[in-house]
Amino acid sequence: MISPLNTARFPVPREWGVEPCVDAVPGARRLVVEIARAWQVPFSDGALRDVELCAGEVIANAVEHTGVRCRVLVRWTGERLRVEVADVSRLPPDPSGTHDPITGGRGLLLVEALAQAWGWLPTARGKLVWFECAADRPAGEAV
Repeated sequence: MISPLNTARFPVPREWGVEPCVDAVPGARRLVVEIARAWQVPFSDGALRDVELCAGEVIANAVEHTGVRCRVLVRWTGERLRVEVADVSRLPPDPSGTHDPITGGRGLLLVEALAQAWGWLPTARGKLVWFECAADRPAGEAV
């Protein structure tokens, strides 16, 4: 039998749908930050701003490029906050920023610069784009 003292406890991942309109993106990215705060993820204010910016970019890409509802999942591993955005497009994300440098197209370069890791994978219904941001200090360490 596994002792409860030896079992890591992490919050249950949170998942929700984001409507296919640009106006839904700010609320979705703020919700990612609210979840991290509620879980008491040990992030500084600056790190939370990075999480919010990365979330906004990945969610906005899904909304703008598909025009349909996307799914957002947030999970805490004890070391990193992972945000996943699933959409129906089978096109891989393009971090080169070559779409239209005047109106946008540089969001994934920003995610690449701010997150500890990011990537994507094809799914049966489209793709999943994810990023991870590391905590400023180990979970449970005093502030």
